[in-house]
Amino acid sequence: MDGSNAAAAEELAVGCFVSIKTTLGDDFQGQVITFDRPSNILILQEGSKGGPKRNIRLLKANFIKELSYLGQGEDPLDIKNCYLDLNSLRAREESAIRQAEADCERIGVGVTGQAQNIFDALSKTLPVRWDKTVIVVMNEVRVSSPYLPESVSGGTPAANDRVKKVLELERRRLQTRGGGR
Repeated sequence: MDGSNAAAAEELAVGCFVSIKTTLGDDFQGQVITFDRPSNILILQEGSKGGPKRNIRLLKANFIKELSYLGQGEDPLDIKNCYLDLNSLRAREESAIRQAEADCERIGVGVTGQAQNIFDALSKTLPVRWDKTVIVVMNEVRVSSPYLPESVSGGTPAANDRVKKVLELERRRLQTRGGGR
């Protein structure tokens, strides 16, 4: 968010309807609940209608790429009709944490970009996990550096052959796209 947008965000009044495009590619409309200057966080109610369930978005103002003022409304926080569904929030948080942990397990430590690309490509068609720098496929077949068909070991002959074939095809695809260098 450039300086003029930052100044605009600071001047947003409670109840303003705005359209926002973020630097991350999100595009949405909402009503300003508040702008917390010390943390630089804009708190919005998405959409223009109230009701028993509302989607509240907290947005760091420096992620705002474009901000358009759409008009002024009443204070969006009607205390008698405002509540938080803490169980739903906890469930969403737990789901996000589980997803983040699963995503972390899919990132190889101490491996090359090419190895990670091969892992990612294999994961699209087969169950895979890392064992240090070795890709473990279907919990039995191991693919070691340099991650070539000749680097495949373990598992039944059929599973071993399947992994070799998929690995060979994925390496060709990655090289075609320029990701296998």
